[in-house]
Amino acid sequence: MPPRLSLGSFFQFHRYSTMASKQPAKDLLSFINDSPTPFHAVKSAKDLLNDAGFQEIKEKDSWASTCKPGGKYYLTRNTTTLVAFAIGKKWTPGNSVSMIGAHTDSPVLRVKPVSKKSGEGFVQVGVETYGGGLWHTWFDRDLGVAGRVMTRASNGSIVQKLVKVDRPILRIPTLAIHLDRQETFAFNKETQLFPIAGLVEAELNRTADSTPAESEDVFSPLKCATERHHPYFVEMIADEAGVKPEDVLDFEMILFDTQKSCLGGMRDEFIFSPRLDNLNSSYCATVGLIDSVATDSALDNEDTIRLIALFDHEEIGSRTAQGADSSVLPSIIRRLSVLPSSYSSSDADLTTAYEQTLSTSFLLSADMAHSVNPNYAAKYEADHKPQMNKGPVIKINANARYATNSPGIVLLQEVAQKTTKESGNPIPLQLFVVRNDSSCGSTIGPMLSAALGARTLDLGNPQLSMHSCRETGGTYDVDYAIRLFTGFFQHYSELSKTIFVD
Repeated sequence: MPPRLSLGSFFQFHRYSTMASKQPAKDLLSFINDSPTPFHAVKSAKDLLNDAGFQEIKEKDSWASTCKPGGKYYLTRNTTTLVAFAIGKKWTPGNSVSMIGAHTDSPVLRVKPVSKKSGEGFVQVGVETYGGGLWHTWFDRDLGVAGRVMTRASNGSIVQKLVKVDRPILRIPTLAIHLDRQETFAFNKETQLFPIAGLVEAELNRTADSTPAESEDVFSPLKCATERHHPYFVEMIADEAGVKPEDVLDFEMILFDTQKSCLGGMRDEFIFSPRLDNLNSSYCATVGLIDSVATDSALDNEDTIRLIALFDHEEIGSRTAQGADSSVLPSIIRRLSVLPSSYSSSDADLTTAYEQTLSTSFLLSADMAHSVNPNYAAKYEADHKPQMNKGPVIKINANARYATNSPGIVLLQEVAQKTTKESGNPIPLQLFVVRNDSSCGSTIGPMLSAALGARTLDLGNPQLSMHSCRETGGTYDVDYAIRLFTGFFQHYSELSKTIFVD
């Protein structure tokens, strides 16, 4: 039997949850609904930052004359990774950076480069698995497509456009139980995971009735998009992009569940949504940074840089140009570490500024955590069973699958305590380790701590059904995480000086 909640624990939970707000969770729902892909997630984060007065900069440009103490900036790489930062007015080269890292990608199905398929009279779309998804949860869902389209403009230049076909056009049908009474649902990902998109007869009739576009006898190294994919599929994407089908050169399309994110449970205590892992953390980190600099005087006495990094490709190992295991964060910190202050002399020694910055900086690696599942309680370590709506979970692993250590735990606890004291609203925290007889996932925390040498802690909000097409989180944990991240940025400079290690 699952453990019963004691009366004291119930009252403690009720006291915490009633002091937390539902509104941040509602705002998160809008963020997720607008962000079916990493491309869209970065755009959604950019919109929040622009509204908060952050200025967009480019990696290719010099920052010496642009980035100034007191300023707020962001940049992107590949349109799927975003880094934003705010520079304290008392910044000097070599000072510390307080960082929160998260990721914008989730396990999904992606349209193959050549997706034109058909079988038994059905139009089908070839898809490829991305990440370690619970693929059986994608069956019998109403699926749309979204992503990036490379198009040729009227002036001949090639431009990127984001598209979102937000209606059910695809479905992966299960086999009726009458035809295969298997006890465990098993399928072949290469032959039985292709969604249906229509009927061949209807497609042939539509193609026959349409007037073919005039084509020029021009050599093409690759077959055109309408040959590699079903013509109507390309036409639909072109229509969303506002271009002609012949101007679609290539695209990266991702399938997504068209059912909207929502609050659930008898008292709206749950979030039912796709992509909680890890848009929940990405959203909370972005809002935490924004809230920490919301007042005009927020950076007046700050001597650090406050930074968030939202990476792509965490679900497949991060070893890409825009992943956490790339040059993105190290190169940006190197550039920031030597930014001049508004009052220091020009002859400051910058030769070791980068190393000095890293030695006093701190990274919160924010990725979702496992809530205890009441139907599988035996899968969890008996004394470490995180619960929803009881606050962010600090993740620990003796084999360094997570980067957490005791100085980091103490620091985060001090942040939560100080932020709670200032606001009067508690920010509870939880601890998690896996069982010794269980495998353990990992995050961007260990790889970034190894690459940077900066102190790091792994944490995340608890959730159920991780890597499912549809996941479950806690409503009030969104508010806890945002306030914790805001407090981390506001108090890191002060609190880090009180914890002595080396």
